[in-house]
Amino acid sequence: MEEIEKRLKKIEYYQRLLLEMMRGHRFPLHELIMRKDLTEEDVEEFFSLCEELNHKWKQQKEEGFVYFSPLLNEFMEKLNPKLEPIETIDACLGQNVFRPLMEVLKNTLDSIVK
Repeated sequence: MEEIEKRLKKIEYYQRLLLEMMRGHRFPLHELIMRKDLTEEDVEEFFSLCEELNHKWKQQKEEGFVYFSPLLNEFMEKLNPKLEPIETIDACLGQNVFRPLMEVLKNTLDSIVK
């Protein structure tokens, strides 16, 4: 019975996401959430992680930091294992979710890959 309740809760959550998507806009993060079979709790944990990292980034920026590799490493370590960092960053950028933070993470990732 508990498994059915969990599945029903996830379906209700996805339904809310789909309703937002139906307004004619593209929502790549919502699409990723559903494609990767994340629960609402998984998404709340992701947003908490982003809030925490956003706060750290702002502090580091105020202190004059210009390299944010430790921030990227923390993001990659704490990211839900169902999610790929690059895909997740791109989805957030596409949906303007934590945009400044995601731009910093993407730029840091791009500089490492080069």
